[in-house]
Amino acid sequence: MSALTHAPGRLAWRPGATGMRWSRDELIARAVLLVVMALLFTFLIAPLASILVNAVLNKEGRFVGLAHFVTYFQTPSLMRAAWNSVWVSTAVVLISVPAAFVFAYALTRTCLPAPLKAAFRLAALIPLLAPSLLSAISFVQWFGNQGALKFLLGGASIYGAPGIILAEVYNTFPHALMILVTALSLADGRLYEAATALRTSPLRQFMTITLPSCKYGLISAATVVFTYVVSDFGAPKVIGGNFNVLSVDVFKQVVGQHNFSMGAVVGMLLLLPSLISFAIDWNVRRKLKAQLTARSVPHSPKPRKLADSLLALFCTLVCVFLLAVVGMAVYTSFITLWPYNRGFTLKHYHFALIESDMSAAYTNSLTLAISTALAGSLIVFLGAYLIEKTRNLGLMRRAMHLMAVLSMAVPGLVLGLGYVLFFNHPANPLNFMYQTMAILIVSTIVHYYTSSHLTAVTALKQIDNEFEAVSTSLKVPLFKTLVRVTVPVCLPAILDIGRYYFVVSMASLSCAIFLYSPETILASVAIMHLDEAGDIGPASALASLIVLTSIVVCIVYSLLTRVMLARTQAWRQLGRH
Repeated sequence: MSALTHAPGRLAWRPGATGMRWSRDELIARAVLLVVMALLFTFLIAPLASILVNAVLNKEGRFVGLAHFVTYFQTPSLMRAAWNSVWVSTAVVLISVPAAFVFAYALTRTCLPAPLKAAFRLAALIPLLAPSLLSAISFVQWFGNQGALKFLLGGASIYGAPGIILAEVYNTFPHALMILVTALSLADGRLYEAATALRTSPLRQFMTITLPSCKYGLISAATVVFTYVVSDFGAPKVIGGNFNVLSVDVFKQVVGQHNFSMGAVVGMLLLLPSLISFAIDWNVRRKLKAQLTARSVPHSPKPRKLADSLLALFCTLVCVFLLAVVGMAVYTSFITLWPYNRGFTLKHYHFALIESDMSAAYTNSLTLAISTALAGSLIVFLGAYLIEKTRNLGLMRRAMHLMAVLSMAVPGLVLGLGYVLFFNHPANPLNFMYQTMAILIVSTIVHYYTSSHLTAVTALKQIDNEFEAVSTSLKVPLFKTLVRVTVPVCLPAILDIGRYYFVVSMASLSCAIFLYSPETILASVAIMHLDEAGDIGPASALASLIVLTSIVVCIVYSLLTRVMLARTQAWRQLGRH
């Protein structure tokens, strides 16, 4: 038997050999992949393990087993917080998901003008650019004790469960919408053609074709919304009043009482519903892939004047609601004192950016967002490329993929608490990172790793492995192929990852609330402190700046990428002719 030719990037076999020898490129690829895996293990698995360890230890560090869990479940106020989290999250799911479904249906199954659909979609995604505190502050301004629409509530109060539900519906609506737009866009037009030929009524088509075809999307949207609400800290902290939930309880145990053991217990309980939702969502996504076939044809909706008009009216009302929330925050940032003096002023911006002791918060958030976008894009894409394009990884591929998707199931508060327990330990050699900008950057990358990883993997799966095979046969180094071929082809996905990291870094609060220092305080944290101090104007000014910055970055991103993609993606246009 003759030996196979050895070339860089290929496995070399020797006559009579019982194994295989890795080439230099493969050794380098595995070494880099091990570094990425080590980073995920250190900054994701180890902090979670620290929470588990602290949950079974007392303040002196002695093992007490499940004593803290027993204490928690025997404390009525703490158990009430767990129940409040569950039922409030369920209520948000029951409101947000159906509303997002109708909105997504209008975007995908109607004959509304394309510019109108684009305007609806843009308005619906604005909540993604805002910190979760913005919605809570705005609803206080609309329906609070001095609210503009206080009279609509009669004698009821916005503080507590009603305010949390309203704010979380606003925060979660775009997340559910993106999932459901994708689900409704994957419909097989042949089913509707057959139903129309059989004279099936539109209502029956909806009940027997539309709903079953997107049931997995509905389940996925529900799990994402439920997980988001359970783990969100900003809205309950601002508008929750005395209505306690798990996310606020973690903050009180750790920051208020310095009870890290009980905080670890609450963190474990907060992690449980997220893990269950993640497991459901993961199973749903696997079944969703199995439903797609190569013979499916796009569904082309038929004009229905009455239905299209009603759906357009619904979308208009939803967009008015979403824009009113942002609009109130912007309006509050420009008036002297709500509701007594509504004269125009810029003093809130001057105070938030220059005068207050939190003046560095906005620039710190910009530093975090830019650093996270650059470093996160590089780490995520490199990790995804190595597990997709490196052969014979075996268990390494499974371990890397598991860690990459696990961060989706970890709430930001739980991850932040894990960082406190792990990196603040005196015996940890990485203790020097605690309360630095570096740990904020790493925590943000890890917290939002899953979505970025799946984006990169999806883009890489579209590239045939023959590219690497041809490069290998020509003795082109693996990483030269990466830079010259793979990166230009996947540039749209890489740029999307960078934009995503920038936007979420500007608005993120839950993970950073445990990790900042006076020198690294972020705008989202400063908004919370300003609101606690009663400085609603400066808090609204900072929140408005976050939204404005993200909008400007998205606009600049779209303009720059259009130029860049015109040069690197010319092959796509050639393939159409």
